Amino acid sequence: VGGGVMKFVELREGAGFREAVRTLASRFGLTVPEAEGQKENEAAVVERETLLKMHDVAAAFYRAQFDTPAARRAREDVEKRGLTAETMQTFGYGYAPAVAKDALNPELLAKFPKDLVLRSGLAILRDDGRVVDRFRNRLMIPIHRESGPVIAFGGRALEKDQVPKYLNSPETPLYTKGRVLYGLHASRPAIRQKNFAVLVEGYFDLAQLWQAGIQNVVASSGTALTPAQGRLLRRATSKIILSFDPDAAGQGAAARSSEMLVAEGFQVNVALLPEGQDPDTFVRTEGPAAFTGRVE
Repeated sequence: VGGGVMKFVELREGAGFREAVRTLASRFGLTVPEAEGQKENEAAVVERETLLKMHDVAAAFYRAQFDTPAARRAREDVEKRGLTAETMQTFGYGYAPAVAKDALNPELLAKFPKDLVLRSGLAILRDDGRVVDRFRNRLMIPIHRESGPVIAFGGRALEKDQVPKYLNSPETPLYTKGRVLYGLHASRPAIRQKNFAVLVEGYFDLAQLWQAGIQNVVASSGTALTPAQGRLLRRATSKIILSFDPDAAGQGAAARSSEMLVAEGFQVNVALLPEGQDPDTFVRTEGPAAFTGRVE
């Protein structure tokens, strides 16, 4: 096509010039000079960079724990869905240990200031002043920024009486739920190639479709889409196929998301599934070809 590395990143990622510069700079640890009058607060920049490093440490920790005997229940939870080791590795699944004492926090507190460990959302402050792990005895699912770095986690319960079923990172300087689409960091090339995206609700809906070869897929993580998420998708495509749960909540979310997406200039279709099915269970019971047929 022509152009240099900046143009390459712009075209491949569907990004503007500024985002391309920042993406490359963050990858190689460089600081981007700001134009006069546009300088961000230096402390805020340092804080975000530190929080990103902290999430890298956490993701590596949870991934390492996933292979231990203590994580047997977490591995079984994923394997019973028919997900392969390759799929697990692609999405970086991990395990937060169920231990009496903290597992991750000692490692974080040894490397990072206490106030930033709390700001990261990876820890909570108890009434007695102790800083403790937020996630315990959970299957850990990293949530990535569209450019790649891990910025949050979703933790799925492993015991029947464990609540909530999904415990997600709180909003932080890195993570705003309404500005992130799960899986977009991995699926954007396929979305651009096929010129449409399949939008699902859950982490495992996405993983199941990805493994089935339908890799132009992103997940809303169980909420109606926001205009900010729509703008993220608009960089890659103008066509969306929604495949939400067929229950009242799922179809209500589909309706609200459709209205927003049409208002943002998208061509929108809805792939309806049988009652009681979601993309995860449908692919497992009916096979990838049946889902592809619904999409078509």
